[in-house]
Amino acid sequence: MIKTLRRLLSLVILLCTSAYVSADQVDFSKGWSEQRFSLFSSNKFEPSEETLHIHSDGTVSMFWRRLPSALSDSDHAQWDWEVTSSVPPTDLTLKGGDDRNLSIYFVFMPEASLPKADAKLTELLGNNHARVLMYVWGGKHMRGEILPTPYLNELGRTLILQPAGTGQARQRVNFKTDFHRAFGTEPTRLTGIAISADSDDTDTKIKARVFNMRIGKAR
Repeated sequence: MIKTLRRLLSLVILLCTSAYVSADQVDFSKGWSEQRFSLFSSNKFEPSEETLHIHSDGTVSMFWRRLPSALSDSDHAQWDWEVTSSVPPTDLTLKGGDDRNLSIYFVFMPEASLPKADAKLTELLGNNHARVLMYVWGGKHMRGEILPTPYLNELGRTLILQPAGTGQARQRVNFKTDFHRAFGTEPTRLTGIAISADSDDTDTKIKARVFNMRIGKAR
């Protein structure tokens, strides 16, 4: 009986650890660029292979990249993130008052609508065929809430993973499930990813990092 239980436990562990066999480790040191906004001062991003350190001091900007076509059919992602200095709780549905510690944007688009390879992030987010899942650490909302975004309108949805505050957490998200909850349809092609911190409205400071990010297709 004990041997049988041990074998079952080993099988469960194997299945859990193999779920991301096809996932790629995200390298923050290659292929990324900063999207700045003309009226605002910019964050400070410090990328290494596995970790992105972010400092925001009354500032806002985004760190982003186009994803290779090999990841376009990805349906899962996982990452660790940590916040050691936090903005206060805010209403993330309010334009001009929606500061948050961290946002991770996953941009989806039909293959026929993909812009040229050197397109800027603003071109992706402004494409009417784009849909954006925005996973957030921040706000005064409950975990699991899905909110409209004050800037992307029907093109994007905010998904609350962590409310405002400090701490460290590991996240795993299912694009197919979340996309259906947010938009009522199946996801299109995963095209790009962006990470931002936003502290300009409250004029406060954020110190955070995102690390050990993997994107792939679960078995």
